[in-house]
Amino acid sequence: MSQGTVQRIEIPAPAGEIFSVLIDLERYPEWISAIREVDILERDADGLPSRVRFEVDAMVKVISYVLSYEYEPPHKMSWVADPGDDIREMVGSYELTDLEEGGTDVVYALKVDYAFPLPGFLRRQAEKQLVGTALRGLAKRVKQLRST
Repeated sequence: MSQGTVQRIEIPAPAGEIFSVLIDLERYPEWISAIREVDILERDADGLPSRVRFEVDAMVKVISYVLSYEYEPPHKMSWVADPGDDIREMVGSYELTDLEEGGTDVVYALKVDYAFPLPGFLRRQAEKQLVGTALRGLAKRVKQLRST
């Protein structure tokens, strides 16, 4: 398994607003270009998605997987993948920290072990690209929603 990727971005919005965008999983294809499809399979007692199937363009092929989510509103969401044909293991999280000067520090951590042959450098590159693209897309999405 790879060591994982951790990246951060500062977004000029409160953690609660960012968290609202993150938990709206059905809309991920609108701001994360690699995600082709999202199906909510189960919701928790609070109505938050707890098991979700994704179909994603992973650069080398289109893959699908199911994630189980846990939440600590409005500062953390984390997930783990069910082992499947495309993913052996995946764990990840978003952690949101309010900043004194306003805004929120968003940290995205992701570790993926694909179930198909892929050279190590491509695995790391795919992971880094996914995390970076998601963070930039999140910042853009929050800005877009704040301006409407």
